[in-house]
Amino acid sequence: MDSTVEPSYAAGSAVSSRRAVALSSRLAASALATEGGVMSNEAFHAWFEERQRTHALQVSRIPFGELRGWGFAPGSGNLRHDSGRFFSIGGLRVRSDYGPVREWCQPIIHQPEIGVLGIAVREIDGVLHCLMQAKPEPGNANGVQLSPTVQATKSNYTRVHGGSAVPYMECFADPDPRRVLADVLQSEQGSWFYRKRNRNMVVEVGPEVEAGEDFCWVTLGQLGGLLRHPDLVNMDARTVLSCIPDWRAGASTAHGGLHSDTEIRSWVTARRARHEITAEPLPLCEAEGWRRSEEAISHESGRFFSIVAVDVSSHRREVPAWSQPLLEPHGLGVAALLVKRIGGVPHALLSARVEPGFLDVVELGPTVQCTPESYAPLPAGDRPRYLDVLLERRPERTLFDAVLSEEGGRFRHARSRYLIIEVDEDFPTAAPEDFRWVTLRQMNELLKYSHQLNVQARTLVAGMRTLP
Repeated sequence: MDSTVEPSYAAGSAVSSRRAVALSSRLAASALATEGGVMSNEAFHAWFEERQRTHALQVSRIPFGELRGWGFAPGSGNLRHDSGRFFSIGGLRVRSDYGPVREWCQPIIHQPEIGVLGIAVREIDGVLHCLMQAKPEPGNANGVQLSPTVQATKSNYTRVHGGSAVPYMECFADPDPRRVLADVLQSEQGSWFYRKRNRNMVVEVGPEVEAGEDFCWVTLGQLGGLLRHPDLVNMDARTVLSCIPDWRAGASTAHGGLHSDTEIRSWVTARRARHEITAEPLPLCEAEGWRRSEEAISHESGRFFSIVAVDVSSHRREVPAWSQPLLEPHGLGVAALLVKRIGGVPHALLSARVEPGFLDVVELGPTVQCTPESYAPLPAGDRPRYLDVLLERRPERTLFDAVLSEEGGRFRHARSRYLIIEVDEDFPTAAPEDFRWVTLRQMNELLKYSHQLNVQARTLVAGMRTLP
């Protein structure tokens, strides 16, 4: 190597390292501020309750024939918007070598454009705060939830709907790279979306950025507490929070993993090479086993989910009234992570999940991720592995337990129970081929890259950071 290059490279690495240490210290201070910074916890809840009253949406189920601006395409039967933008619902034929069912058809949401999920952070009185939004979504069971600073599809922020501009979008459109704390494309539900991705961003802003009436500044510590409240912090906020660099990564989780980083990466690559899945889009009208009525598209068994239509009115959204389709799951989902200390280091048991909408076949998910009602008719041997451990858990070993909503802009009343369960010392360390024990530090490394941890696992990472 040219000797004139080495000092410059070394200096750059040293500066980068110092910045990382300084950032970790600032994030840790924010995480410790559990009682609040510029807004106390009591003041937050009073503000949020007022936003819930102010932002109440009027949402009602309607027949497909009453959708405005949406219709079933002649021939294919795909449900799409007249503009050709936003999203559409088509069919998918899946063939796989994974799981108890190896071939099936289903409706799936197509949304090829990449949206922005962004949290602006700012130092106030020496403590980093996150700018969060009280945002109503038509699919939320409780109307308003706490969302990122910006949560917008490309159709939204380019104003295809003809509505008002997305507040604070300028913070994320072309940020100074030195102010970017996180910036990574992440997937959403691979069972319901076809190759859907969003840009997850965290950007530090200056004192010129102030909170509007529907926004508030809260610390990481406050957000950690709010994560345990049912249906409060929305899915988009949780995935962005998981992408923030972990302020504890240099502590006890730094070394001593059961598997090295190279071994984990090799295992993921091997799972992607090992599993075969073919997901072929097809006309919605050709999705075998699904029936369309005037008010829903549902599976003939009554299981899984339905596609329904809703009419929405709002006084505070970019558009005051609209109608749209939503995917409505049947039953409460479960996403559970088993954790265990191995050699004194906390590990989580991740699964290599194959879902038809994933861009790269496999992403790492929770130990257990399912809707138990969908597996009730199946023999015990065909039910998800470790589901029995989840069902037999002891309260004193449950470290995190919250029912949280999934994305309210595309799903109607989609909720999952998120659990982190500590298993006993004698729980087997040896894992089946589609499972691996991974340290929190290793999960944080994987989160720097796209398509590694799925959206349910990212919520649980955010939950793990709230643990003592």
